[in-house]
Amino acid sequence: MAFILKEIETLNRSFSKADPKEIISWALSNASAPVITTNFRPYEVAILHAVSDLSNEIPVIWCDTGYNTPNTYKHAVELISRLGLNIKLYVPQQTAAYRDAVMGIPSIDDSLHKTFTEQVKLEPFRRAMKEHQPDVWFTNLRKGQTAHRDSLDVLSLSGDGVLKVSPFYYWTDTELDAYLKEFDLPNEHKYFDPTKVLENRECGLHT
Repeated sequence: MAFILKEIETLNRSFSKADPKEIISWALSNASAPVITTNFRPYEVAILHAVSDLSNEIPVIWCDTGYNTPNTYKHAVELISRLGLNIKLYVPQQTAAYRDAVMGIPSIDDSLHKTFTEQVKLEPFRRAMKEHQPDVWFTNLRKGQTAHRDSLDVLSLSGDGVLKVSPFYYWTDTELDAYLKEFDLPNEHKYFDPTKVLENRECGLHT
């Protein structure tokens, strides 16, 4: 699938009020190698449910930093089983124990934080994308999460030209809560991302 920015702008206008499953169906019909990425953070269950409900064969890429909370790991296991996710797990090349001994979790002002982020998130992500070579990348990016994400839309292009599809881009927490209630889906709020620290910071995957 190859799109130019003008085509994406036109599609985004038509998708601004579209139902997420309509957007997902359109993307799947135009994709040859779609993937979903997830970290099982709050409300990730919505995109996982919506996409897997239409096609549960899609690879679900999970780059596990090794620093998730026990609640997040239990939530992940529940969703993988319940939704029948085709999970593809990627982990850092260094163990958390090794990293804890060498650098711990550096603060965002520490010069080691860049190295830490590269090790636990960016390198595993690049490895996953290289293996799967996707042309469509389903994400749960939403407007209002960060300044950078406010500049995106339902459809956007990654730095290497992959079409990112965010079907719930314009949805609020209240709307997502209603979605989860409608389909009796669990949520998990005890989530920790050691690379972001602050909720409104980018980790590097979507910039």
